[in-house]
Amino acid sequence: MSEFQKTEAGTEDEEDFTFYRDRPEWKDVKPVPQDDGPHAVVAILYSEKFKDVHDYFRAVTRIGETSERALELTKDAIELNPANYTVWQYRRKLLRELGKDLYEELTFVRGHIEQQPKNYQVWHHRHVLVEWLQDPLLEKRFTEMMLSQDAKNYHAWQHRTWVVKAFQLYEGELDFTDQLLKEDVRNNSAWNYRFFLMLYPKKADDETAKKEILYTMKAISRVTHNESAWNYLRGLMVKLCACNPNVLDMIWDFCLELKKSGTDSPHLLAFMIDILDARMEASIENRQENLKSAQGLCRLLAQEKDKIREQYWLYQSDWLQCKYIPSSVDE
Repeated sequence: MSEFQKTEAGTEDEEDFTFYRDRPEWKDVKPVPQDDGPHAVVAILYSEKFKDVHDYFRAVTRIGETSERALELTKDAIELNPANYTVWQYRRKLLRELGKDLYEELTFVRGHIEQQPKNYQVWHHRHVLVEWLQDPLLEKRFTEMMLSQDAKNYHAWQHRTWVVKAFQLYEGELDFTDQLLKEDVRNNSAWNYRFFLMLYPKKADDETAKKEILYTMKAISRVTHNESAWNYLRGLMVKLCACNPNVLDMIWDFCLELKKSGTDSPHLLAFMIDILDARMEASIENRQENLKSAQGLCRLLAQEKDKIREQYWLYQSDWLQCKYIPSSVDE
């Protein structure tokens, strides 16, 4: 067995490619081979094309060359490895120093995003271009297109969030999430983005928060085992309503109706425990009764509805007991 484990990289077709070492316009550049040291743990079996392109890329970065040929070289290097941060960074340096058309570059990077929609480097490159241009006109439509292919693409959501916040493009965004949730009410990314919209550009007022709570409860009624919607409702309750007693009563009545109708979702029962906890924290009134109800729900989850987390719910029951009715200490 060989001393080194070898894997292939850059094994694309080389028939139509002219090596940089054979190009007359590059004769003045001495390529810089990769140096893995004398005892490389894993020797990667790069293709000849990969080695050729990157040997010349290392050469131009070493001397800091700013030229059209260097820009073209970065294009070849990116084609071979679109996740190489150093190549993208050097390309951005060249774009600025050569005064290139950044809208053409947006088209260039769009092609790479479409090919590798979950590559951080291509999204970051687009982010920087939009920031330089101070023009977000294309971004909402572009991210919408990418999310239509994968509605949970983290990079597309991150880019859209940044664009909307940086350029104050909030109009129509709630409708956008509403459409996605109609298509898939379990889309956790859409719920997460919707929560962002509730907090920015300013915290939603009481009327808006109440309307959003009603919207969420309607969504939960459709799919009661949807953890995403329950988490969203919990966030609204804590962050927007500050556990307002009137709001808690409204949500509690909703939960009771679900439970009476036969819904046994562990998310429902866990949420009811949260409400009871909030009530006990806010007031000592009916604390014994609320504690008894919360501990009963903990036992129900531990013994029947969420047995895989039995120990967790038993711990929660004990923790609530200690929190609200601590044992007296004998002197």
